[in-house]
Amino acid sequence: MIEYFLANMWQIWAVIAIVCLILELSSGDFFIICFSIGAVFAIISAICGLSIYWQIFIFAIFSLLSVLFIRPVALRYLHKNEPNKPSNADALLGRTGRVTEVIPVGNNGYVQIDGDLWKAVSNSDKEIAVGTTVRVIGRESTIITVETL
Repeated sequence: MIEYFLANMWQIWAVIAIVCLILELSSGDFFIICFSIGAVFAIISAICGLSIYWQIFIFAIFSLLSVLFIRPVALRYLHKNEPNKPSNADALLGRTGRVTEVIPVGNNGYVQIDGDLWKAVSNSDKEIAVGTTVRVIGRESTIITVETL
């Protein structure tokens, strides 16, 4: 049984590469994909007939090289290397939406932005009517502060 696995290690490396690619879909930080790249080089070494020790060594070396050299380039070009990525709520700042429930002075109403309803307060001394277009200028927890355009 062990002889079979050793003779067909390329299949095991292929499964490892695919599993790493699937796991990368859930993380998106380009770390796990480096192991998938290492597994691809291990597949090549297995097909060339190198021993299991060489395959593991090649897997480790190419995974490490991927983490050190490929991952930073991928992060720079695909994530724009932003040090502070805004959360979903912080990304609302500056966005525009439509009032769906009147925002009275000193009280809450609701604003729709991209199909999502947000509890909102006004920064002005006037009531904001339904259908008015507003811009998000602040956020406190899940309540946004808006101004009319």
